[in-house]
Amino acid sequence: MTPMPSLIRRAAALPCALLLAAGGLLAASDAATAAPAGHRAGTDHGTETTSAPLVPGLYQSAYSERNDALWVTSAVGRPPVTQSALLRVDPRTLEIEQTIVPPVTDAETGAVEAVYGVAVDDEHDTVWTTNTRDNSVAVYSQRTGAHLATLPGVAHAREVVVDERHDTVWASGFSDGTLVAFDSRTFEEKDRVTVEGAGPTGLAVDERSGTVYAADLNNDRIIAAHVGEDGAPRLIPAGEGPLSIALSRDGRTAYTANQTAGTVSAVDLRSGTVTGTVATGAGPLSVGVDPGTGLVLVADRTDAEVAVVDPRRGEVVERIATGANPNHVETAGGAAYVVDKSGAGAADDLLHRIRLGR
Repeated sequence: MTPMPSLIRRAAALPCALLLAAGGLLAASDAATAAPAGHRAGTDHGTETTSAPLVPGLYQSAYSERNDALWVTSAVGRPPVTQSALLRVDPRTLEIEQTIVPPVTDAETGAVEAVYGVAVDDEHDTVWTTNTRDNSVAVYSQRTGAHLATLPGVAHAREVVVDERHDTVWASGFSDGTLVAFDSRTFEEKDRVTVEGAGPTGLAVDERSGTVYAADLNNDRIIAAHVGEDGAPRLIPAGEGPLSIALSRDGRTAYTANQTAGTVSAVDLRSGTVTGTVATGAGPLSVGVDPGTGLVLVADRTDAEVAVVDPRRGEVVERIATGANPNHVETAGGAAYVVDKSGAGAADDLLHRIRLGR
């Protein structure tokens, strides 16, 4: 395997609506036994996982440093979606502190503005969601949980990421190849970047430059854009079937979780080249980074595990078992938070807190 550049940090995450076949498996090793709900499990590496049930249909989570809270989205079923919630969770106990039900959009069917993707804006004390089924994004107050706004016009809105330095929130519109920028203070649209034929999914932002990077699932590449940029955005090659993306701390390297290939790739953003690819397992949906160690965490949905990749060695160094269908990884406060998403929503899905032993 080709070594990957080191020292990375995750910027945001994704909702999952598409699932593609994946391959490129490594032999499973160092796997932790899935922990019973509310209990802990460990590995030979000293990694500790605490798991607890929340509600059915978990999609994503986002950590608020300002409020020391984990915000988690859930939605069950296909339209009309009547069961959805934005949860405030204690990141230490994994207990639900608040349940926010999205606004009703159809009184006859009981359909609500179901929430999928999530990101926090600690500067303005808000939490943003993507309302994929309603082609919109929404803004809620972190302090009160009040629904502040619904912003339409994001076709199949999949992911959202906050650039606090530039007072900008970006959302990816998968259906029409758009990246939509909103003002995080006024909630007004600032810019709209469209790449014909693109399928933008995962997002990451470099707050130093104001550049947003989107994984383009349709074309095996990364889209790089700025607010108010003249001309077409930059297009950078990535792995096969990139669905999620994370950036290095210096903003020079992007890491993509490649669902089709079952891999994670490192991309040099200056040269626009893939510098390393590591097989992680079947169905990688989300990529995150442990800030303390620089290790890359990849949620492999089909394999029901998180693969831990050492980017300096260019290999998987640990496998951590989760519940069925891990959907998203969020890294914050020395821990990684992984949500499972059940297929039918018949039972509560699990939230896992992972503390690596390295």
